[in-house]
Amino acid sequence: MLRFLGKTGVKVSKVALGAMSFGGDSDEATAAHIWRAARDAGINFIDTADVYNEGRSEEIVGRLMRGERDDIVLATKAYFPTGKGPNARGTSRYHLVRAVEASLRRLATDRIDVYYLHRFDDVTALDESLRALDDLARAGKILYPACSNFAAWQVAQALGLAALHGFAPLVAIQPMYNLVKRTAEIEILPMALELGVAVVPYSPTGGGLLTGKYSRDRRPAHGRLVDWKMYEARYNDPQMFEIAERFTALAAELGHSPVTLALAWVASHPAVTSVLAGGRTVEQLAPAFAAQTLELDAATRERISALSPAPPPATDRNEEAGANNFGSR
Repeated sequence: MLRFLGKTGVKVSKVALGAMSFGGDSDEATAAHIWRAARDAGINFIDTADVYNEGRSEEIVGRLMRGERDDIVLATKAYFPTGKGPNARGTSRYHLVRAVEASLRRLATDRIDVYYLHRFDDVTALDESLRALDDLARAGKILYPACSNFAAWQVAQALGLAALHGFAPLVAIQPMYNLVKRTAEIEILPMALELGVAVVPYSPTGGGLLTGKYSRDRRPAHGRLVDWKMYEARYNDPQMFEIAERFTALAAELGHSPVTLALAWVASHPAVTSVLAGGRTVEQLAPAFAAQTLELDAATRERISALSPAPPPATDRNEEAGANNFGSR
């Protein structure tokens, strides 16, 4: 299944292949098997970053897409440190120009289709970053600027600055979004839907929490939530494990793999364009790729959504969802 990437007119697959494991947990041979399985599932949207496994992910993606480059919508990112120097990081013009050139070499391609600012830069002026992206787009080195891990106001500010100065606008955003992390529903997803910005969420299974391996009393011997301190800190609320247990039971009732259902739930939000799927092996990713063809009706989405607390309204005027309010137009 293909969907339009925001207002670009470019069509991307409902599930995108995240290549973070390439060159790390997945060696090149395993990455090749994953790549082929993804392509066979109809996936044309490939996502990597310069920081993934010290650039090896980009190098492997570059080799794997030989012969089918024009059938791939390729995304990569820059912000996080790629060297020991003080300027080998961030979204300054100084770093972004060098980061794009380095990514193009590793990817062995003449352009990057979607180029994400991997994180909001707290010290670089946003208009400097946007001007650098615009220059790179005018040079044909990137086609579409995008951002990851931005707050809604940061995206809106970037779009306003781009419109003011005539820069190429951000066409896509990449937030964290899953059944136990629903903050994106407060402002990011409504903003994107209103402004026509594509949304490509990552971590749809909550770092593995929603794969069926976790419950209140059960943990696997290994996994991101067990082995990675970052993921352990991100998903350490006991309530999340209760939600995971109920979600796994509902997936069994509905006859789907929890992984397939987790991705399909994320993809069923009207603001979501494509959802990132990543893993170490073809066996891990097969149920994720199956979400390409699973469409949830409104009732099923609501049943799944009811398993976790709905996020608060952006204005805290919770009464507006009921009958006790001043009314609306």
